[in-house]
Formats: sequence, C-alpha cells, structure tokens
Amino acid sequence: QVQLVESGGGLVQAGGSLRLSCAASGIVFSISRVAWYRQSPGKQRELVASVTSGGSTNYAGSVKGRFTISRDNAENTVHLQMNSLKPEDTAVYYCNAAYRAVDYWGQGTQVTVSS
Repeated sequence: QVQLVESGGGLVQAGGSLRLSCAASGIVFSISRVAWYRQSPGKQRELVASVTSGGSTNYAGSVKGRFTISRDNAENTVHLQMNSLKPEDTAVYYCNAAYRAVDYWGQGTQVTVSS
C-alpha cells in the first residue's frame, strides 16, 4: 500500500530553520507530483510548495524566498527546507503525492514557531 511518512517537525524560535522530510513507498515516486501542504487551527489546508516529476517548483507567496522544496527520486523522498520561520508558519504540515490521478497524504507533522 501507499505510505507517506513525514519527519522533521518541531518547535523553533522565530527566525530559525527546520527541514521536513517525507519518505514515500508504494508508488512510482519519480513520476509523481509531490507537495507540502499545511493547516493551522480554524483554517483550510493550503498548498505550501510543490515539485513536479520534471522538477518544476511552485511556492505559496507567503513562503517564497524562505522555503525550498526538493526531491530525491533515488531515495523516494521529498524535503522542505524552511528558513526565516515566522509564528504564522505554525501549522501541521502534510506531505502529498499525486500518482495516477489519486492524491495520497501523510499523517502530518507539527511545526510550531515561537515569537
């Protein structure tokens, strides 16, 4: 079965950095679009960053210039490097993979940025 397992969340002070990782199994990772979403209490889940199978990236305006998404097809992993973190980045971050027209989700990892 398909599994997406996130890691790397935690508590960090404003201005700090975190690196999230997502390990995928059960899909042909190299042909999947992968992405990170986040959801904070009372808000809808929103796209943070995505990367296509061809390597094209897309970022939410609020994280552009601070976050970097990257993929390692040999390791079936996608990373999200988050720098200059702000309290408003606090959320549960979810890994997403789109494979054969089906969306798959990880269980989420909490990121908390203190002011």
